[in-house]
Amino acid sequence: MKTQLIYRFLNDDELLRISNRIKTAEQMTAGEICVSIKEHRTFLQKKKTVRELAEEEFFKLGIDKTRDKTGIIIFFLLEAREFYILADEGINNKVPEKTWDNIKDEMQLHFMEGKFSEGIIRGVERVGDILSEHFPIKPDDTNEISNRVILE
Repeated sequence: MKTQLIYRFLNDDELLRISNRIKTAEQMTAGEICVSIKEHRTFLQKKKTVRELAEEEFFKLGIDKTRDKTGIIIFFLLEAREFYILADEGINNKVPEKTWDNIKDEMQLHFMEGKFSEGIIRGVERVGDILSEHFPIKPDDTNEISNRVILE
């Protein structure tokens, strides 16, 4: 369900552009990219960090169930103006975690300029480039996770 907070950052066209960029990135990799945007913590989540919330979302969406453990989530918590990039173990075995910090920093530069959709798209592109390098697409690849931006 979309509420007003999301529309301070993204409109429907931008959400569609992000989803399309995920689809394009995944055409070059066996990895699965998910963008999830949560507006607020629930009462029971008040003390949880953005990383803990990203982990919850990662498992809730079944990203941990990809065939080769090559799923990754870019998770946003709008009310706190925080986000986290969380990769599955198949990716983490080949890609240093610092890589995601570098992408996060690059995305943050766009956000500080008020270019929220551009920052997300750039993050998806960079993640897609890294995944295609380490996990090229396979002949029997299937789209295991929706390319649609998840809104909560």
